[in-house]
Amino acid sequence: MLVPISEDVQLGQNVFIPQQKGVNVGSRCKISSHTFICEGVTIENEVFVGHGVMFINDRFPRATSVSGELQTEADWAVVPTLVRNRASIGSGAVIMCGVTIGENATVGAGAVVTRDVDSGAVVKGVPARVAVRTAE
Repeated sequence: MLVPISEDVQLGQNVFIPQQKGVNVGSRCKISSHTFICEGVTIENEVFVGHGVMFINDRFPRATSVSGELQTEADWAVVPTLVRNRASIGSGAVIMCGVTIGENATVGAGAVVTRDVDSGAVVKGVPARVAVRTAE
């Protein structure tokens, strides 16, 4: 299965987008090198993703099931993540599953996003907290 990525998206070196269901990358995005975008992530239009950004899609990752067998797709559920139009994610950020990063929001480099980011907000830190709230 091919991942839907618009033709006018710039991908840096070693960007990893597995050929999985549920990954969407909108138009005019720039995805910088060494970034991982996993199943369940939707990136809308004109989004900047910095170097080495990691998206997470499993809230409680485990290697094995309760019975001790290696996990399969049947043992866990993808938790979707949404990055809205014109958001910017700084290098080295980690985006936990189940969050929405709002339009024109900025995630600082190295931040760990564990909850929704409002449109126009600037967040930074571990865990990410609002540093600046801008008007749209």
